[in-house]
Amino acid sequence: MWLKGKAALITGSSRGIGRGIALRLVENGAPKICINYLSRESEANLTLSKVRELGADGFICRADVSNPAAIKVMYEQVKREFGTLEVLVSNARVDLSTGFYQSPLDIPLEKFELAFDSQVRAFHLLIREMIGLLPEQGGARIIPISYSPSGRTGSWQPWCAMGAAKAAMESLARYYAVALAQRGVTVNIVSPGATDDSVLSGLPLEVFKMIKDWHEGGWTPMRRMGTPADMGNAVAMLCTEKASFITGQTIHVDGGASLMDPVFPLDIQGIT
Repeated sequence: MWLKGKAALITGSSRGIGRGIALRLVENGAPKICINYLSRESEANLTLSKVRELGADGFICRADVSNPAAIKVMYEQVKREFGTLEVLVSNARVDLSTGFYQSPLDIPLEKFELAFDSQVRAFHLLIREMIGLLPEQGGARIIPISYSPSGRTGSWQPWCAMGAAKAAMESLARYYAVALAQRGVTVNIVSPGATDDSVLSGLPLEVFKMIKDWHEGGWTPMRRMGTPADMGNAVAMLCTEKASFITGQTIHVDGGASLMDPVFPLDIQGIT
């Protein structure tokens, strides 16, 4: 397995999608995982215990990825513990409670900037700090977790800051894919669809149920929401040696939801 002997850092991996990714990487051979979190220490420790149950090890690291100094300190710990770093998954985001979840007409500038700091600036700094920890033989995997539809549409109004930040992060990922290609480093974007145990779980219960029913009703052709394990499978796939010639791409892990056309009723699209 390509991940055998490889160390990974996953930001925002105390729970949800980040935890799902951590566990799938371990199941595919990664022996060392840095589990980054901001406020949920008990959840981060639970992720670490699950990692250890699978025969790997690692450590938890509290760091606010919107803070450049905190990123630097986190990497110092990664260097002490691992020496090198072969896999970076940029998954962390600021919580809904921080106030960025507002329409473009209402959001204060500092809240708008907070979303960008947690995504595109954090991603930029995470990669820059990783460069010094790349293995001498070259080769590494960098995977930001996005939500591509929010960069193309304007319908989810309170998501405007995060949607714009995700779009900017995806663009930056493509620049880095070119910049790092000659080092054998790939940079690919994973874009989840509606996923259980994700940011959607933080919405009011009745809103989450509406979303779940919508996708199970056919707007996701596979008629279910995604799971953290689904996202972990995609990341693990991109980390294999067989994926070494894939870079700068956006992989939609959404059960086909991104294929649907909102112009036509489901019956016309072949969903009954």
